[in-house]
Amino acid sequence: MTAAGEAQVAANEAYARGAYPHLVDGGTADKGSTLDAIAKAMSFPDYFGRNLDALYDMLTDLSWLPAGEHVLIWCGSEALHQAEPKTYLAIRSVLSDAQRALGPADGAADSRQLTVVLADS
Repeated sequence: MTAAGEAQVAANEAYARGAYPHLVDGGTADKGSTLDAIAKAMSFPDYFGRNLDALYDMLTDLSWLPAGEHVLIWCGSEALHQAEPKTYLAIRSVLSDAQRALGPADGAADSRQLTVVLADS
């Protein structure tokens, strides 16, 4: 299955369970473009600082989005992995840390959960 196909499957699964899918176009091969793609997909506020600390802060807040589960689907992350392996690993680490920090919802009506899916083939 292609990366786009995997991304569509992940989005359909998110919709089916009532989650909000956010597709990140991973065709980018540098840090700035990748951060911009994540910011666009997740509708980050204008004050997003375009660095890894700011990425973590945004992903563990999500207060501008509706309550519920938000699924960040990073399609084609392999482009960044090939071009800038250290940057790729740093972003993956931030995504993983944010997912752990904003794990399964506590049941509160206004809680938000982050799930990260890598769609690569």
